[in-house]
Amino acid sequence: MLALGAVCGAVLSVASKVFYVYEDPRISIVEGYTASANCGGCGYAGCSAAAVAVVAGEAPPSVCIVAGPEATANIAGVMGLDPGTAESLLSYNTCTGGDRAAEKYEYMGINSCQALATLHGGQRVCPVGCLGFGDCVRACAFDAIKIGAHGYPVVNEMKCVGCGACEKVCPKDIMEIKTMSQKLLHLNQYDDRIAPCQQTCPAEIDIPKYIYQTKIGDYEGAVNTIRERNPLLLSCGRVCPHPCEDKCRRGIEDEPVSINQLKRFVADHEMNTGKRLPVSVAPPTGKKLAVVGGGPAGLSCAFFLRRLGHDVTIFDAMPKLGGMIRYGIPEYRLPKEVLAWEIDGILNLGIDHKPNVVLGRDFDVGSLIASGFDAVFLGIGAWKDYTLGVEGENLQGCYTGINFLTNFAVWQQERPHDKRPFIGKKCVVIGGGNTAIDCVRTLVRLGAGEVTIVYRRTRKEMPANEVEIVAAEHEGIKFTFLAAPTRVLGDEEGGVTGLEYLKMELGEPDASGRRRPVPIEGSETVIDIDMLITAIGQGPDVFFKDESKRLDEDLKLTRWNTIDSEDEIALQSSIPYIFSGGDAATGADLVVSAIGAGRRAARSIHFYLAGEDITPPSKTLFTNNIPVSIFESVSGITQLPRTKMPELPVDERIQSFVEADLVISEDEALYESSRCLECCLICYNKDVA
Repeated sequence: MLALGAVCGAVLSVASKVFYVYEDPRISIVEGYTASANCGGCGYAGCSAAAVAVVAGEAPPSVCIVAGPEATANIAGVMGLDPGTAESLLSYNTCTGGDRAAEKYEYMGINSCQALATLHGGQRVCPVGCLGFGDCVRACAFDAIKIGAHGYPVVNEMKCVGCGACEKVCPKDIMEIKTMSQKLLHLNQYDDRIAPCQQTCPAEIDIPKYIYQTKIGDYEGAVNTIRERNPLLLSCGRVCPHPCEDKCRRGIEDEPVSINQLKRFVADHEMNTGKRLPVSVAPPTGKKLAVVGGGPAGLSCAFFLRRLGHDVTIFDAMPKLGGMIRYGIPEYRLPKEVLAWEIDGILNLGIDHKPNVVLGRDFDVGSLIASGFDAVFLGIGAWKDYTLGVEGENLQGCYTGINFLTNFAVWQQERPHDKRPFIGKKCVVIGGGNTAIDCVRTLVRLGAGEVTIVYRRTRKEMPANEVEIVAAEHEGIKFTFLAAPTRVLGDEEGGVTGLEYLKMELGEPDASGRRRPVPIEGSETVIDIDMLITAIGQGPDVFFKDESKRLDEDLKLTRWNTIDSEDEIALQSSIPYIFSGGDAATGADLVVSAIGAGRRAARSIHFYLAGEDITPPSKTLFTNNIPVSIFESVSGITQLPRTKMPELPVDERIQSFVEADLVISEDEALYESSRCLECCLICYNKDVA
């Protein structure tokens, strides 16, 4: 027996040497630094497999997204590598409808979303919404998901590790695992679970989410939700004409939710606390971007590029950033202290800026590329006023709208000790848009004796915001409709003395859908004036093309002198490394549209720099609505009046440039947010008051 044992031992000894498989001792050490959860979030079949991949050089030190940055640093130390700064993954619920959708049938089967989904897609009318049985809750090993009060999963971001278990078990693809950058880069899709208001928002803000957060008192959460799409929420809360409200389903029964007032409420709440909420920034990419123009489009583009990890410098022609919202929107609508606070928050992310430098004079795009910038965004705005093209419009006392507003803003903000700009006693402003309204309301505050708007169509066709038109009416502005200026009259000294116009009548609709004004022969009328402002539209000033031979032939423009882009979503110009957005690409448009364009351009630039395809997904929504979401009935809703925006009394506000429109109270914000039907696609809360 002893001999047999000795033989077996010898055989085993030899075999151990022959069949020996070396295992790197680092594998067990690396595995020890993982979370040991075997959750599969790393993409490998357990922690041991992930450790093997790290040691083999097939996976980075950050492979275990669950264990966190400390574990990454420890693993990197074992491997002698840079730990890096990979973005964290988090789980996000894309459905906010839950059990509020109407039911097609009564389900009595297994309490499982996967089981229910096999029966005609689920029991609810909404084909893409949450089924509510909590497969994701049971799959989460970290107790990070609960089914909330509305029947859909709520993720606790403090507990979520981004392992992806919830995403894998959801039969409706409700749960998504994304980094912050991936969320910023997402464009609304036709198959997204979004309400009509969000579909209509040019900035693609998740409106129902921030309204719900406001309702439960989570003001910081509401601010973060808005800022995920819009870095200028204070400004937008004051000047946005809120096209989202036009599609609010609440308006079917009574009045739309005051979406914009709620945005302003939470934005003002953050500012008034004096505490800026932290804004995350992705790891550095080493790429340098130049943003030309510090208006809403440029600021938005710079903000999102910086959040995506790029180095950004803003070049602006004016002394201070803000563009048209600083120099074209009067103080009584947007106080410059508010704007400054907002812009400082953007720059604090690490964005550099160079004021008082003009494209085409102090630099050109070619020099930017030569100095090391990888791409350029042109957000130069629309600062060039259109003119009437009539006799006498260059007389003394005649101005264009943007010129007047800008000169006054510069005097008010930067040279208040200089002589005040001339203000007439009988002033006429020609035009019916927001610039015209801003001009007349500014003139009233400057002490003009009589102020009149002359417009060639009727009040109904005026493109200005209705609330601004009403405010102008209350402030004593006179309106002369169906009047087309024919010439400006002057005296021997070259000063303006009168305006001649033809009376008009409305004919057939033109290309815009508005009835075309037709002159009435022999109806010439003259009114006495000593100051005239023409505010009939504006476009980009593209003189820089003439100053830069490198761009003279290559950069394509439209017939309106806007920068041409083959795709209005991608916003890439005819020169691949040049992108544009805002008024420079569309002509004068909404501030919120410029903000949305800035983010879309940042997305395209980000992919361009990475060598990836910038073409938007085929199902990108952009300015369209998902047909199934535009339901026409919300029966069972108790009618409740919309919160009225508080404002200064007329006799008080016309005496100065103090902000005229005020913020709603906390109680009013709670009431107004409770009016929201919490729409998703075709579901809504029938129990709402």
